[in-house]
Amino acid sequence: MMTCPICKKAVAPGDPDYPFCSERCRIIDLGNWATDKYVIPGAQTPNPQDEDDA
Repeated sequence: MMTCPICKKAVAPGDPDYPFCSERCRIIDLGNWATDKYVIPGAQTPNPQDEDDA
């Protein structure tokens, strides 16, 4: 058993919405990615406008 990353309810590995407990929590998680609440760190790319100012 693990817990839903959104609401912390118990979720079994065989559940249809795994790793979420429901479609609602799945949609909330998708919205968090879409609004940049979650960010994967990585190398920064140079901003072309910054290079023009130099």
